[in-house]
Amino acid sequence: QVQFVESGGGLVQSGGSLRLSCAAPGNIFSIYIMGWYRQAPEKQRELVASITSGGRTTYADSVKGRFTISRDNAKNTVYLQMNSLKPEDTAVYYCNVHPPVLPRGSWGQGTQVTVSS
Repeated sequence: QVQFVESGGGLVQSGGSLRLSCAAPGNIFSIYIMGWYRQAPEKQRELVASITSGGRTTYADSVKGRFTISRDNAKNTVYLQMNSLKPEDTAVYYCNVHPPVLPRGSWGQGTQVTVSS
């Protein structure tokens, strides 16, 4: 079963930075667009950023100019550099393919990001 493994979250003050990492199975990583998602308490999961195998990126309006998604195809890893963090960025962050067409079990545990004001 395909499953993604996220890491790099933590507690940071407003204005701080974090870098998230996600390891993905090679056969998935090379085929699909990869995305970072987040889910805040009592809110639906939302797409934060995506990146194609060729490096083309998209971002949610709320993170444009602050977050940068990248991928290392040799390591089957996708990253999310988060700068100028705000309390409203507090959420559990997940990676998966975009759109999320894989079985529900592909979602990993996610990594918690908490931004204090």
